[in-house]
Amino acid sequence: MIHIKRIQEDGADVIILIGEIDASSSIELDLAIAKSVGEGYSKILIDCSALDYISSAGLGVFMSYIEEFKDRNVKMVLFGMNDKVANTFSILGLNELLKIGKDKVEAKEMAS
Repeated sequence: MIHIKRIQEDGADVIILIGEIDASSSIELDLAIAKSVGEGYSKILIDCSALDYISSAGLGVFMSYIEEFKDRNVKMVLFGMNDKVANTFSILGLNELLKIGKDKVEAKEMAS
């Protein structure tokens, strides 16, 4: 199960993921990102520090936005991943396709 919070900070929309993202909860992640884009944010920071697990469905949500974000000049940066979650991104090579920072400070710099 996932709990998602959104806060606005320094012109960026910060999406905080708490818990686990699986096939059923990946829909909530998709809606949160779509809401950020719909509200016109060009910087989206994904706080993964309380994310315990992400399935391929959750990873697919992030992948589905790559082209749209390029077209719209939206910068999305994920940060704060624990080793297990980071390893999932790395095994699939998503760390090469998505911007991933170690903490919020680095994520903000990467989104600028």
